[in-house]
Amino acid sequence: MTISNDVKRPEPQALASAVEALAARFGNRLITSQAVREQHAHTTTWLPTQPPDAVVMAQETADIQDVVRICAKHRVPVIAFGTGTSLEGQVNAPAGGVCIDLRDMNRILEVHAEDLDCVIQPGVTRKALNEHLRDQGLFFPIDPGADASLGGMTATRASGTNAVRYGTMRENVLALKVVRGDGEIITTGTRAKKSAAGYDLTHLFVGAEGTLGIISELTIKLRGIPETIAAAACSFETVRGACQATILAIQTGIPLARIELLNAEQVRACNAYSKLTLPETPLLLLEFHGSEVEVAEQSRNFSEIAKECGGGDFTWTTKPEDRTKLWQARHDAYWSVKALRPGAGVVATDVCVPISRLADCVTETEEDLKRLNLLSPIVGHVGDGNFHCSLVCDVDNTEEMARGEEFMHRLVERAQSMGGTCTGEHGIGQGKQKYLKAELGPEAIDAMRALKQALDPQNIFNPGKIVPAN
Repeated sequence: MTISNDVKRPEPQALASAVEALAARFGNRLITSQAVREQHAHTTTWLPTQPPDAVVMAQETADIQDVVRICAKHRVPVIAFGTGTSLEGQVNAPAGGVCIDLRDMNRILEVHAEDLDCVIQPGVTRKALNEHLRDQGLFFPIDPGADASLGGMTATRASGTNAVRYGTMRENVLALKVVRGDGEIITTGTRAKKSAAGYDLTHLFVGAEGTLGIISELTIKLRGIPETIAAAACSFETVRGACQATILAIQTGIPLARIELLNAEQVRACNAYSKLTLPETPLLLLEFHGSEVEVAEQSRNFSEIAKECGGGDFTWTTKPEDRTKLWQARHDAYWSVKALRPGAGVVATDVCVPISRLADCVTETEEDLKRLNLLSPIVGHVGDGNFHCSLVCDVDNTEEMARGEEFMHRLVERAQSMGGTCTGEHGIGQGKQKYLKAELGPEAIDAMRALKQALDPQNIFNPGKIVPAN
């Protein structure tokens, strides 16, 4: 597989001048070694690595501002880097340039427990934030699986296993501070829970993948830790039955906190990798939050629906260590798939459809895999119609990769034909640019280009991402 490179590298002298100025400003926090540069273009999927020319380790907002000012002066690209867990090439540097590593900007600046919000720097990770909040009875609910940075999660509009109840990053970011193309700061909102003051700049930058500016500070919503948390596993005779149970649960208003689908192939992989003994048939993993009475009622209601759809008995646990083991197995799904065929690559992709079409989409996808003789276990945040395929391929086998590309193309076309999207949470990056026009239309693409031109006229912020070439 290849990706297009439609952006031009800066002139050699301009790049050299920028690196010289950055070295004078940052000293040993400017790194140009090959190994470090390649680490900052690392991607956990099939896209080839495209490293930057230099990496700056930022420690405060002023560092981001100075990098942007220097790079803007010399027309050198700037790519923000959180933890590098994105899946569609968002951190690649197709035109070279300077990567700003934000991991050291990891301070929790303010926690307003009474208002259920906090102010943080972009390098704070999800696990670190929740560890800090635990003693105050609070948590941040968005859980994409990886211990991603909150700045990266915001930039890619991350989602995850809790989204069915708590929403995505889009619903949980109140305000941002963003470094714009001239190095100045944009403040997009306040701590107020709602506002009608002007354009919604906050949500313009949520999901922009660093193409419009670089996030230097976030204000995000928090939630109270539920009194009771119960996790359950329920096996089904068919994938369609598991999907139908999900649809009925959502339509009847059961407030599920998490509901995850694993098809039979994925269950087998998880059993082998995580040392579990789950029945190797389609499986739903669930979690219920609330008071003891509420959780019991939610559990009972879902159990009745599951039985109607071919579900078996529930396996329940409220012990934190047992719940952690169950969900860790789900979060390790990628690595469990990779272990199925040592030496092969894993092409991770996702789509999202209206929940009424979920069963059709997943069933047809499994049929496609059989027809094309491909191995691709399926997992999904099915409470909101989003599912993932982890295609196992020999990336050096041209014929196998051609079948893989056909499968992924058909998967996206299928989702779009059902009123869905080419990506529920992985983002566009480089990998899915070609599907935007069919999904949104050329007029929407033109509007995106106009926004990009207005906010980043020199095209220095993460060029070559999201918006397809003319």
